[in-house]
Amino acid sequence: MTTPARTTRTAAARRGSTSEVGRLLRGWRERRRVSQLDLALRADSSARHISFVETGRSRPSEEFLLRLAEHLDVPVRERNALLLAAGYAPRFSETSLDDPSLGALRAGLDQLLRGYEPYPALIVDATYDVVASNRGVALLMEPLPEHLLSARPLNAMRLTLHPEGLAPRIRNLRAWRGHLLAQMERQIALARSPALRALHAEVSGYPVPDRDEDPEPAGGVPYFALPMILEHDGQVLSFVSSISTFNTPMDVTVAELAVETLLPADPATVKYLRRTAD
Repeated sequence: MTTPARTTRTAAARRGSTSEVGRLLRGWRERRRVSQLDLALRADSSARHISFVETGRSRPSEEFLLRLAEHLDVPVRERNALLLAAGYAPRFSETSLDDPSLGALRAGLDQLLRGYEPYPALIVDATYDVVASNRGVALLMEPLPEHLLSARPLNAMRLTLHPEGLAPRIRNLRAWRGHLLAQMERQIALARSPALRALHAEVSGYPVPDRDEDPEPAGGVPYFALPMILEHDGQVLSFVSSISTFNTPMDVTVAELAVETLLPADPATVKYLRRTAD
């Protein structure tokens, strides 16, 4: 028989979990700048129900909570946090890339990186640690000091912006640095990641020149996107970056992987990379 004291404790715990998930859900809705009414229309619910969930007056079902998270584009790791806050088990696993179950994924990614050669391509995780890279990336990293290249894990942001990394050879460092820091800030706004915040604090503190050089595009053809203009072995190379992620991932690790490819932005860069690959 349930005692009154136990019933009171259970009810209090339920109210606490309901209040926490409501607070988190409201935070995501406000971050996405979506009104309660708009979210309700998207999720086939009512603004009153959304309000009750956010204020802790109603506990959402597991499926309803996941539906709201989907419409708010909540990252997979944070969907698990919402479920836990509501008193449910996490829905999404977090599998190590070394796990045999991800063997086909690793093989496919390796093939993708090799197929992009001689152009640089790499795969990073949620904190920009390098998971894999191809020979095009290795070529750009050749002149870097051993203490940076031997650090594990290698971090793409640190290698790019460190004063002993690529930074001294990036002719438009101020502009490229601004692009990278803004990219990190958008990710920080989407995820509660102390590691990412610490990395941002570190790399944003690296020295930066007063102004960029203003090299003319090779052949006089305007750039179609902000390039990274890099000196390498006496040659000026220009790259634009493209980032790809997985659609509808069901695993936290996979959800946080990003494939970054550096596309040559001018014919001179294409010619140089193909020549060095021969």
